Amino acid sequence: MAVLFVLSVIAVYIYVERHNAIKKASKEDENFMNNIRDYVKEGRLESATDLCKRTDTPIARMIGKGISRIGKPLNDISAAIENAGKLEVNSMETNLATLATISGAAPMIGFLGTVIGMILAFHEMANAGGQINVEMLSQGIYTAMTTTVAGLIVGIVAFIGYNLLVARVDKVIFKMEARSTEFLDLLHEPVA
Repeated sequence: MAVLFVLSVIAVYIYVERHNAIKKASKEDENFMNNIRDYVKEGRLESATDLCKRTDTPIARMIGKGISRIGKPLNDISAAIENAGKLEVNSMETNLATLATISGAAPMIGFLGTVIGMILAFHEMANAGGQINVEMLSQGIYTAMTTTVAGLIVGIVAFIGYNLLVARVDKVIFKMEARSTEFLDLLHEPVA
């Protein structure tokens, strides 16, 4: 049971920490891309870079990487943005694998506790000789089944938390892809 308690604390910590980090990463200033567009069209690349640094979101860091490559071939700019995006996604997905592992391992640990509990209950029965009573057996089974329930609860909660976080990361990735496409389209526009 102690192992399951530790796993539940770790799972809750990871969920809360990642939820807050992903929530922060998903915030987007509505005027950000409009300001970037204006700065790039006016040739004010330093202002665009400063805006990206001040904004401090995955989208801003990707666009900032693209701005730093302006003047190079579009394929190089696109590759730089894509690489920056991969780093941002990796950062958002930090510890999600641990949460997924907990969601799978906790029920197994619970089942292991049940098996060990049943073995101990039957061992006590064997040592009692002919003095077996229902109370002795039911207490051992109760203790054994409690670990299964605890393991399932921890596993289910971790599984739901993992999937909620993955869905949020996917939404942020979609925004990142949309903004990087918007930025690359901006670079394709003819100079007026």
